[in-house]
Amino acid sequence: MFIKLNKTYLTITILLFITEILIAIFLKSGFIRHTFGDYLVVILIYCFFKSLIKINSFKLAILILVFAFTIELLQLANLLKLLNLQNNQLAKLVLGSTFHVSDLVAYTLGIISVLIVEYKLQTHG
Repeated sequence: MFIKLNKTYLTITILLFITEILIAIFLKSGFIRHTFGDYLVVILIYCFFKSLIKINSFKLAILILVFAFTIELLQLANLLKLLNLQNNQLAKLVLGSTFHVSDLVAYTLGIISVLIVEYKLQTHG
């Protein structure tokens, strides 16, 4: 693993970040906000790290999935309340405030999508 800027992943990161911001601003409920946003966020985090460091795609994908699952499971322990951040909108947006199994499914599907694309790029690209 070493630092190396990848402009393709950086561009995808920026586009996904803008998409996530637009979802957060304009959609307050529904599938896109609650499920598709979670699907995209793991892809966003993956692309962010791939834009900065050269690392094995599978290892990075698994690390991000573990991270996402950890954040989601911490919601069961009411992390925001433990940190006295239950009224902080940014903390709620970043860390989430309620546990949902559907979020775990969305994260998993996002990482599976990343791995499929990476596999196809490596074998056909």
